[in-house]
Amino acid sequence: MTPAGKTTHMPAGQFKAVCLKVLDGVAESRVPVTITKRGVPVARLVPVDPPAPLFGALAGTVAHCEDLLAPIGDEWDALR
Repeated sequence: MTPAGKTTHMPAGQFKAVCLKVLDGVAESRVPVTITKRGVPVARLVPVDPPAPLFGALAGTVAHCEDLLAPIGDEWDALR
């Protein structure tokens, strides 16, 4: 999450000169940078949200069946 209400403005020429430093700064501080051209905003550099954890990602997607060997219903056989 980015800090509420914080953003930095930077002219495109200055951004071009220090692009890699700005990228590192946004990643570290989580504060977005608005890039302007002649005072008009043209792009916004925002930090990427961290990836969701893999553990538990599929929770609730599997159904539990009481008896796997029980006969299949007539409706299922009719669909063949």
